[in-house]
Amino acid sequence: MENLAFEKQDLYNPLIATIAKVEDLTSTEKRFEIELPDKKILNHKPGQFVEVSIFGFGEAPISISSSPTKEPIFDLTVRNTGGRLTNKMHQLEAGSQLGIRGPFGNGFDVSKFHGKDMLFVCGGIGLAPLKSLIDYTVARKNDFGRIIILYGTKSPSEILFPEEIQAWKENKDVEFAMSVDQADANWKGNVGVITTLIPPVELDVENTIATVVGPPIMYKFVLMSLKGKRIPDENIYLSLERRMKCGVGKCGHCQINNTYVCQDGPVFHYPHAKKLEEAV
Repeated sequence: MENLAFEKQDLYNPLIATIAKVEDLTSTEKRFEIELPDKKILNHKPGQFVEVSIFGFGEAPISISSSPTKEPIFDLTVRNTGGRLTNKMHQLEAGSQLGIRGPFGNGFDVSKFHGKDMLFVCGGIGLAPLKSLIDYTVARKNDFGRIIILYGTKSPSEILFPEEIQAWKENKDVEFAMSVDQADANWKGNVGVITTLIPPVELDVENTIATVVGPPIMYKFVLMSLKGKRIPDENIYLSLERRMKCGVGKCGHCQINNTYVCQDGPVFHYPHAKKLEEAV
């Protein structure tokens, strides 16, 4: 039997986990490798999140940025927003402990994507949650068709996961393109918003699954570009981390009418998401 973390765990009681490694990614983002006690397995799906707590500093939902194929270690990529929890978390070092509840939410059902070409459209820190699915498809390439990653960020200084990006560029099974909104003196790549990367890509639209994660303003324009490529709505999935808080549908922070993003999402099939008021 697998050593699952929350097989019998109360949803409201965190496990005390250990930070195995901390890595600076940018001036505001760090990656934390997390290890559960007794090497328990989180057993998450790409797209899910956990609730992270530090005693005296609160709790917050954080997306899992590593593939299930990396377990029992899993990664959290955290932006220091200046809030009590993220600020404190950025002060922690390897060996520090924190609380973990989860995994929570509706992740990507990867079994529906088998045999499909995968198009990833990632804006800014949206690469962090989508990286879980990217890494999963790269690790199990034989289950999927083409892997196409489009990544946009504001400036070169905000680029996440430089080592993984270099690996994707060198991987013959991955097609990768990146753009920045504003270049610096050393930037030699594409300049422009992420939607400028979409038109040049040749796609078998009926066999392509598009997954989109990024800042709220991005969704409207990316969806317009995907529709311009004639990708069917049924082939589009979004991750909407709208004001999630408790993770179990109790606090109502993320509620849209009868939908709770923390439980019904954060991954939504676009035909459902487009019916949610103010969702995209």
